[in-house]
Amino acid sequence: MIGQLRGRLAEKRPNQVLVDVGGVGYLVQVPLSTYAALGELHTEVTLLIHTHVREDTLALYGFVSAREKHFFEMLLSASGVGPTLALKILSGMSVEELVPAIRGSDLARLTRIPGVGRKTAERMVVELKDKLEAVAVETEKPASSPAGIEADVVSALVNLGYDGHAAEAAVGEAKRETGAANFEKLLRGALQSLSVPKGRSARSGS
Repeated sequence: MIGQLRGRLAEKRPNQVLVDVGGVGYLVQVPLSTYAALGELHTEVTLLIHTHVREDTLALYGFVSAREKHFFEMLLSASGVGPTLALKILSGMSVEELVPAIRGSDLARLTRIPGVGRKTAERMVVELKDKLEAVAVETEKPASSPAGIEADVVSALVNLGYDGHAAEAAVGEAKRETGAANFEKLLRGALQSLSVPKGRSARSGS
């Protein structure tokens, strides 16, 4: 069972990275928050790993913080939440936003995450609420490069399954509304813009 990888960042995409450990390349699925926190290509990185055993393969999921890995594994304990959806949830909202949303049974906010329907949100609230009593919300600001942030966000949205033109329009709208130059804030604004019907204003709860 792989619990941690330390090596050279050989490839970096919004939902997946390739870590070269002594000449062996490990493909690791990551949430967008971890992607934003990683450094430049060919620098050394350390990822905490959750190893998920499927029928005929081993899938690796990586995180820069133990708290995020713990929350990912907590999400997996909810009925109907697999690793792919758990990554989308962590990509759509930060732990700092998810904890109060689940504790407060904020279904409207949870269902704005792509892939999370009302039934899934209800199961998350019912099954995770008690477990979250012990989770402390901390403030973590992952580092991100100011260059190419908009293009990175568009790429991230396309990787999540959105149409390229719709993603570009949403990023433009999010930047106009929030003025955000931070990867995660711009991404969240774009996700909210995409998930709110036209004619209604997308506002962040922060």
